Amino acid sequence: MDTESSGMDIRSREGGLAEAPTSSPPRVHILVVDDEAPILKVVEYALTQAGYAVHTASDAETAESLFFTLSPGLVILDVTLPGKSGLEIARDIRARSEVPILMLSARADEIDRVLGLELGADDYVTKPFSPRELVSRVKAVLRRAGTAFNADAVIVVGDLTVDTSSRLVMFAGAPVSLTRTEYDILAHLARHPGMAFSRDAILSFLGDWPPPGDERAIDVHVHNIREKIEPDAKTPMYILTVRGFGYRLRER
Repeated sequence: MDTESSGMDIRSREGGLAEAPTSSPPRVHILVVDDEAPILKVVEYALTQAGYAVHTASDAETAESLFFTLSPGLVILDVTLPGKSGLEIARDIRARSEVPILMLSARADEIDRVLGLELGADDYVTKPFSPRELVSRVKAVLRRAGTAFNADAVIVVGDLTVDTSSRLVMFAGAPVSLTRTEYDILAHLARHPGMAFSRDAILSFLGDWPPPGDERAIDVHVHNIREKIEPDAKTPMYILTVRGFGYRLRER
């Protein structure tokens, strides 16, 4: 079996240079779009205090530009905006991305709420709202999306760091380039250090890929991950084989 590049690969999956390591875990970036300046200030302050990186826009053009520049982890959209409405922006975003969307509106109209959710919004908050309520709803949406900003988002085992909010993997301080499937397998094991998973259980977690029943594919992916994160892939220290069963990540 051919081996792949070492764990010190500093290129991202898109082929460009990966981000330099930082001393603290990256924050979830949130894009807030509302044409009322007082609302933007209140929301920005509340979310910043809660630990999020907040970016604001008051119109559709700025919002869409920031969205494609930042690739935020959550978008908060006011329904009523000058020009293109928040509902239209939500529809355009959902056509390109699965990023969580939370809608804001001064209307409690059920039709408005249903329309927003049908266009792909994940939640809906009616104005006026308390900052505490909004932060709570944001946390709930991110939790459901699997990107909640909390201590469990960054998993450290020895020299291995898996940041599940940014999907960034580091080994000995250097970014590691993984395929989507490799990352999903590693992150799944990392969320449950010390717990053994059968090959079939890992396949079930991955869903449609690799093809159901193809347990050999899991062995291939684990081999490739080991080539990238293990000091010696032939004598693994991190992803351990449970003979006749499957794999586990060593305990923290």
